[in-house]
Amino acid sequence: MPRPKLARSAQAFQEAQRVLVGGVNSPVRAFQAVGGSPIFMKGGKGCRVKDLDGNTYIDFCGSWGPLILGHAHPVVVSAVKRSIAAGSTFGAPTERETELAELIRSALPSMERIRFVSSGTEAAMSAIRVARAFTKRDVIVKFDGCYHGHADGLVIAAGSGATTLGTPTSPGVPAALGQLTTSLPFNDLEAARGFLASRGREVAAVIVEPIPANMGLVPPRPGFLEGLRKATQECGALLIFDEVITGFRVCFGGAQTIFGIAPDLTILGKIIGGGMPLAAYGGRKDAMEMVSPSGPVYQAGTLSGNPIATAAGYATLREMRRKWLYDLLEARCGTLVTGIEAAARKANLPATFHRIGSMFTPFFQAGPIVDYKGALKSDTTRFGRFFWMMLEHGIYFPPSQYETSFLSIMHTEREIEKTIRTAFDVMPTI
Repeated sequence: MPRPKLARSAQAFQEAQRVLVGGVNSPVRAFQAVGGSPIFMKGGKGCRVKDLDGNTYIDFCGSWGPLILGHAHPVVVSAVKRSIAAGSTFGAPTERETELAELIRSALPSMERIRFVSSGTEAAMSAIRVARAFTKRDVIVKFDGCYHGHADGLVIAAGSGATTLGTPTSPGVPAALGQLTTSLPFNDLEAARGFLASRGREVAAVIVEPIPANMGLVPPRPGFLEGLRKATQECGALLIFDEVITGFRVCFGGAQTIFGIAPDLTILGKIIGGGMPLAAYGGRKDAMEMVSPSGPVYQAGTLSGNPIATAAGYATLREMRRKWLYDLLEARCGTLVTGIEAAARKANLPATFHRIGSMFTPFFQAGPIVDYKGALKSDTTRFGRFFWMMLEHGIYFPPSQYETSFLSIMHTEREIEKTIRTAFDVMPTI
């Protein structure tokens, strides 16, 4: 299979394996799902990235979602430079934390009180601790294929890298702790209703990606999220929306704005950090004020609300307040996916394409795909061939069938047209 020249990346990977576990700091970067060794990047600008060997690619990975403004956007770079010149961290409050929190709350009114942390995993585990303390219950309900970070109790039937590597349940999680998490089929409202009807008084929270993007992009069926909202209210469990990916991606207010549903707690990450490590959890005032120092639920972090990260996030969100940018992303991503889909159809390939806003996934199987089991029927070997053939032509997709691709505002019609032309050339060969 043709591949770009990656000699320096291959050498860098050999060196990395001598000091880093598996040579990478996150499993999906290892390229095990598509074969070969990972590409080492050295720079990015706009919608393009450049690797150690000097190859340049149109980037549809976008660091897995945060870079809605593209790489090294001047507004973000300027904000980061100003912030770091004033000091990288203080371990004390800064005004920017409040300003960013107010901007977030203006977009997501359900987040009455907010706490910043450094990663989506940290936000998810903290939100669950709050839910357990608030309800005085222990059981958590999640959904197969939804990924909420790698905290104990959440890597059960998880998506993302856990699905890619075929290890949806991680060793090292005590069996007793795992038994406190029940994973149900996504999009199966009757299963959720049935479980909550029988055991709802034990359930602290139901946590869900409102638009799952870690088993590939799988939209919720009409009424599914609304049904969860009603069922959790009836049994007294909290509803947690994990909007680490969808927050400020599908629209300025996230998936909860699109569906008109107010969850009890929300988890954010990725875009709110503008490419820096930053996440948040928040929600109902009465629940969030359980968190120390207002209440007894302990959670702390030396770099929580880091001034550089909050500066990058604030600059990004201020740019994305302009609705026309989301309209632009919607139109361009629609054109792109329609074009790639046409290429697959012309080549008589079994393929299903899911898209919401500027997020999309090509599944190499006939649809429909509504849940985790369905996503797992995809032809991952064919996806691997698609990945490498597109890469050979300068198009970089996420290196896994079970991840989601993203557009930035820097993807112009020129990049869209080139990607579609390349898909027409590549599809008959895979």
